[in-house]
Amino acid sequence: MKIRLAVGTALTAGLVAGSVGLSGLAGAVPTAERPSGAVADAAPGLLAVGDFDFTRPQTVATGLQVPWGMDFLPDGSALVAQRPTGQVVRVRPGQQPESIVQISGVTPTSEGGLLGLAVSPTYAQDGWIYVYFTTATDNRIARFRLTAPQTQQPILTGLTRAAIHNGGRIAFGPDGLLYVGVGDAGQTATAQNPQSRNGKILRIRPDGSVPPDNPIAGSPVYSLGHRHVQGLAWDAQGRLYATEFGQNTWDEVNLIVAGGNYGWPTVEGRAGDPRFRDPLITWTPGEASPSGATIAGNRLFVASLRGNRLWNVPLTGTGGVGTPTTELLGTYGRLRTVEYGPDGWLWVTTSNRDGRGTPAANDDRILRFPPRDGTTPPPTTPPPTTPPPTSGPADCTVSWTANQWNNGFTAEVRVTNRGAALNSWALTWSFTGNQQITGGWNAQVTQSGQNVTARNVSWNGALPTNGTASFGFQATYSGTNNRPTDFRLNNTPCQPA
Repeated sequence: MKIRLAVGTALTAGLVAGSVGLSGLAGAVPTAERPSGAVADAAPGLLAVGDFDFTRPQTVATGLQVPWGMDFLPDGSALVAQRPTGQVVRVRPGQQPESIVQISGVTPTSEGGLLGLAVSPTYAQDGWIYVYFTTATDNRIARFRLTAPQTQQPILTGLTRAAIHNGGRIAFGPDGLLYVGVGDAGQTATAQNPQSRNGKILRIRPDGSVPPDNPIAGSPVYSLGHRHVQGLAWDAQGRLYATEFGQNTWDEVNLIVAGGNYGWPTVEGRAGDPRFRDPLITWTPGEASPSGATIAGNRLFVASLRGNRLWNVPLTGTGGVGTPTTELLGTYGRLRTVEYGPDGWLWVTTSNRDGRGTPAANDDRILRFPPRDGTTPPPTTPPPTTPPPTSGPADCTVSWTANQWNNGFTAEVRVTNRGAALNSWALTWSFTGNQQITGGWNAQVTQSGQNVTARNVSWNGALPTNGTASFGFQATYSGTNNRPTDFRLNNTPCQPA
């Protein structure tokens, strides 16, 4: 779902002055933007998504060198950027990592190197893959295609580089634009200078140009007053959350709004200063040093380096947060990146070979963790002597999570089988408007007129009783874009989840 953030001339003037207060953001943010401190108002029906079984890890890859940026191709495979080598590898469960491309010009100095990676949301049409990296002279973003990986096109250059605070996380928002976390490169004053691109979150078009509705006309700056942002994630309502390294006292999770000033270096953590926006959450650096972030359902997951843990943060559904809990404490060492995969699993990378960890023999690793609601629990009574049928009709439920922008959208679909176990499945539905599917993942999605059929692929055809299959697709639309209501699993009607 797209959130349009309206920004007026008064806000632009405040940005130029370098101090934007909360009152200057009226009308620019969703309602109930301040943290409530509780989860009582969480949106109903979202708790199942984001509930992962951290006792059942699957190792996807080993022997990597500081896997940093990660994103997924439409076929469900992951592309991973290795910071010190400048190499992008393709990772699939059960297979060895495959080298894809060497990014030209990468200079790995201390915290610099090959950092963020993002796959175009319109990959099926344009084939672009984006990377953020450090060269001998700057930090920059380039893009390439798998069909010609050595042809690498810079789209944003000249970001100040340093041994520390290079930022580097890039991600496409639900509006189809590229968001960029840029560190202050150790020059703290740049964070409050709206003319500098360092110490900022930037928002640019896929070709590197500036969107016309950015807070400052002609500037890529979307928010300022940041020290070192390394995590970007959006909830289902289109709100942007960012993780940020503090200096000595407080790390942060912030709710990002257009033109917001987050206080660095004047403020670290909460200050109650009306010129700046306070964070939703603060941790000490020993508890966190937060890097990557992702959202699954109503849960924000934050990978922590010094904290050697994964933070699990409940989201209220209105822009607030509940009480964070700890996952994987000390189990895998330093954690750099976390992503909610198109397979419905949570993917996590370690960062123990970055010069600050204690690597195990098989580090660095990529692990993934299954959803709790996607697995049939062990039986508590002896199984019947006659096995249940493996095909046939099934009762079912379907959840539908859409991210929408001007004339396009993506949807994540999760179908849960409440009937007999299935060896193969097909989910059908009909659109009520002018929607046209352009690509999909984790299912073979075909369309005839308004009628759509999503069939399992080779590896996810088995759907046990109470088992869940997850797939997604990208589409265009015009006019209305209503959620379908006539889902059928193997021709049996499904209920909404």
